[in-house]
Amino acid sequence: MVMGPSMGLILGDLGADVIKVEPLGGDKTRQLRGSGAGYFAMYNRNKRSIAVDLKHADGRAVVERLVRPADVLLENFRDGTMDRLGFGYAPMRELNERLIYCSARGFLKGPYAHRTALDEVAQMMGGLAYMTGPPGRPLRAGASVIDVAGGMFGVVAILAALEERHRTGSGQHVSSALYESTAFFVGQHMAQHAVTGTPAQPMPVRLSAWAIYDIFETADDERVFVGVVSDSQWRAFCEHFELAEFAARAEFASNSGRVAARDEILPAVQRVFAALPHDELLARLERCGLPFAPITRPHDLFDDPHLNAAGGLVPVTIPDGAATKLPALPISFDGERCSQQHDLPSPGANTDEVLSEFDYADDEIAQLRADGVVA
Repeated sequence: MVMGPSMGLILGDLGADVIKVEPLGGDKTRQLRGSGAGYFAMYNRNKRSIAVDLKHADGRAVVERLVRPADVLLENFRDGTMDRLGFGYAPMRELNERLIYCSARGFLKGPYAHRTALDEVAQMMGGLAYMTGPPGRPLRAGASVIDVAGGMFGVVAILAALEERHRTGSGQHVSSALYESTAFFVGQHMAQHAVTGTPAQPMPVRLSAWAIYDIFETADDERVFVGVVSDSQWRAFCEHFELAEFAARAEFASNSGRVAARDEILPAVQRVFAALPHDELLARLERCGLPFAPITRPHDLFDDPHLNAAGGLVPVTIPDGAATKLPALPISFDGERCSQQHDLPSPGANTDEVLSEFDYADDEIAQLRADGVVA
């Protein structure tokens, strides 16, 4: 629903010709509601869609014809599913020895490889939910971060395999996985334990590495995150917020001294910020160059001036026909952002076009449609 499609999205945004092979009737992700209602819209631009019955011999023949000249095949099924469908790595390599075959999995090789996984499963068993919620209340992150991370790592593997193919002429089978992606993310907390001998505490109760690294209330009941993470930032902060008494204290000159005095420093800073309106505080923080952030909701980003200024949001037509804007790939090339080449496709929107490109005659396509093989 997210991990595999996000790989296709990234490659499509980078300029690849991505053909999404959907079942007759379309990808069921299209019908999700609730928190899944945005999955298809977000992760399926810059793809062409064909609808094929993979259980029909002629349908399998269609996909085999697509695979023969392909650079990459992406699949995001449970371990063994592609083998049962006849599209496992071994037979696909026989069709195309240059093929990069990428499997997006719940788990890489090991005792858990047979299990069914979801983003939430990986976050729970990989320690991320423990670190996100308060003690005793594990909480998944507020977006499908592990699904997307698994997709990103899959693309990294694909690009590395393509680069190796430039030298060897041979493809290979690469994989990425949810569980291992989560373990990589919490590696910093594992390392903290190794270095200090003390288990990392959940983020809501962690001992911060800095004295000022928190969310503060403003005079108009808004909230702002502020961090002061270097000695030069501390000096700028004291100057811009008239905290001369703090600036003069030698024990506050170093970060370790400030952390030791956090219980003294924080209440004073809270009082300063609580006397300032939200917009004035943001302006002053920007002038002195501190890390800061208003507490923003996802839907506020539609009107974000930075995202709208230089291609940070790309136009997408969602299934009901309405126009919206969704985040672009977060990279640039010589200052230019990736753009949309294909809007969200309807199920099988490009079946005829794609099959024609792969040397199917019009009458053959018509017969496949009449036989219920494609739509």
